[in-house]
Amino acid sequence: MCRKLFFTAAAALLALSAHAQYLTYDGSRSAGLERCDSAIYAAIGEGQIPGAVLCIVQGDRIVYEKAYGNKRLVPEKEPMTTGTVFDLASLSKCVGTAISVMQLVEQGLVDLDATVDTYLPEFAPWTDGADTVRITVRQLMTHTSGLQAGADVLELGRRKADGKPQVLRDYIIKELPRQARPGTQRIYSCPNFITLQYILETVTGERLCDYAQEHVFDVLGLQHTCYFPTNQRIDKRVLRTIAPTEVLYRKGTDPQQLGRRTKYGRALLGQVHDPTARRFGCGNSGNAGVFSTAEDLAVLCAALMNGGQWQGRRILRPETVELMSIPQPGAFGRTLGWDAQSPAAGFAGDALRKDRTICHTGYTGTSIVIDFDRQTAIILLTNRVHPRDEGGVGKTRRAVSDIVAEVLNIY
Repeated sequence: MCRKLFFTAAAALLALSAHAQYLTYDGSRSAGLERCDSAIYAAIGEGQIPGAVLCIVQGDRIVYEKAYGNKRLVPEKEPMTTGTVFDLASLSKCVGTAISVMQLVEQGLVDLDATVDTYLPEFAPWTDGADTVRITVRQLMTHTSGLQAGADVLELGRRKADGKPQVLRDYIIKELPRQARPGTQRIYSCPNFITLQYILETVTGERLCDYAQEHVFDVLGLQHTCYFPTNQRIDKRVLRTIAPTEVLYRKGTDPQQLGRRTKYGRALLGQVHDPTARRFGCGNSGNAGVFSTAEDLAVLCAALMNGGQWQGRRILRPETVELMSIPQPGAFGRTLGWDAQSPAAGFAGDALRKDRTICHTGYTGTSIVIDFDRQTAIILLTNRVHPRDEGGVGKTRRAVSDIVAEVLNIY
């Protein structure tokens, strides 16, 4: 199991020293940003989300931070706090996998334009019978590889792949449908980033969770960011900091019992919500699995806006960050690991998307927008899938982005 910041004496010492590396709060620049509150409270009132944490960063300062609503609704309510740990879902692709892979690119260990079979010899190409095209690393990073959007969970279940990452690996490398000729379509695909995980693990000899922890999260001194916030010995102190996600019902359970103290399902807590990452990747996965807080993500965003380093702690070179900040040629608005101008980036709002801005969302209800020109990041974390996978936060994300963009024009 991956090393966890929560459970070692050495990590405790690191956390103490890392605390000084966190961004300071500057409320003098927050005028007008309280308008975001109404958009978030509206989502809570409509039952779209149980609660949220909003953190807005300008340069090296947090200019607005607030917790809203509850982090848990069943079996009883628990209030949200700014220190709540969230399952980042697909934000893991950005803050874990993409940054880690780009470090290997910097070191010359991975070539973006090399074909995937350079590192994974059995990786199947796209073919229509008459023609064959090999997929590149860059195409994985920009979701232009043509790989199917997701692994066939039912098929993997039939193969009894639960708890067997090697079965998932063999399936993605050899059998997963290649739906489109590489470079011709944008198909947002979790297997793209799981394949990047396999490349990283082949090149480094380390699991992704271990590599990202040591070379990204620990370097920045992040106290509450990791792939495994709990271990075999469940620590109730840690569990109390985590926002639960979906309630998984026991067979035969009536969903109407959800509000009661007993006879409802078990809410996922400290286990990644994504079924492929949880069931077949055992939590170590290129597409999901990272847990974090708003203040940790604020440090990471500040580092990216500062050319890849924060207070002397460097995770990427300035030229690498610059490369990740702009849409790639022929990538339909996608950057390396992030979105920028594809239709899916609409939640960032029209004003911000006109500039040098990257963004991404996570299925559980998380999102980050980074505007490099205005040196501003918007971190909105929710657990919209609690207690049921029914909530939606797209309208709220866009409303918050539009408010922030409008307020920024004042400064």
